[in-house]
Amino acid sequence: MEMEQKTGEIKKRLQAAGIDELPAFINTYSKDTRQGVALLVKKAEKMLEAYEKELDRTEKMKEFEKKYSAFSCICGIDEVGRGPLAGPVVAGAVILPVDCDILYLNDSKQLTEKKREELYDVIMEKALAAEVGFVSPKRIDEINILNATYEAMRKAIEKLNPRPDILLNDAVTIPGITIKQVPIIKGDAKSISIAAASIIAKVTRDRLMVKYDAVYPEYGFAANKGYGAKAHMDALRRLGPTPIHRRSFIRNL
Repeated sequence: MEMEQKTGEIKKRLQAAGIDELPAFINTYSKDTRQGVALLVKKAEKMLEAYEKELDRTEKMKEFEKKYSAFSCICGIDEVGRGPLAGPVVAGAVILPVDCDILYLNDSKQLTEKKREELYDVIMEKALAAEVGFVSPKRIDEINILNATYEAMRKAIEKLNPRPDILLNDAVTIPGITIKQVPIIKGDAKSISIAAASIIAKVTRDRLMVKYDAVYPEYGFAANKGYGAKAHMDALRRLGPTPIHRRSFIRNL
């Protein structure tokens, strides 16, 4: 009988259980009076509660996707890397399916690196289209970071197949685009499409900065991703800029 199982065996069953198996687990062991089992049931209840909260949060993040559901192909747009002293600015463009069931999508800065990496793989698997656009440090110096951001976004959009008929943008309106645009303040925390674009852009840029770290190890790019951390600033003052530094960002150093 289930009630005769050792607590360790029950714990293993919980560890192996999927979300859809938690209600049955709770029902099976809720009458077991052993303290260890009661704690496992409590843990299962908290896991189920957290899952249901995430379902609700994700559903709320579909507000703009639902509002513009008359459009056949909705694309989320976001960028990362406007503030660093080194490396490119990267934009993400993601078209999710109408029945998207990806959970935990959020502003990439609110997620751990591990969670971003996990979600990157899920997004790339389930998205109808997901592309990135890069603009180099040299180009940033030539046209300034705002125009470089717009350029990166246009590059990402141009790669998309299928072509979107509406863009949900994180805060900005992109010049030179004929597709209908909806700028949403803090959109990466309000729209699943923009959140997905944020994650794709962030993971792509972070991976690139790790590669640059192998080329310029003194600057700590793997850790600071080109932002002005102390180790980065110290190396910059000591060794000078690399080819991936934005000269327009470091004039006062």
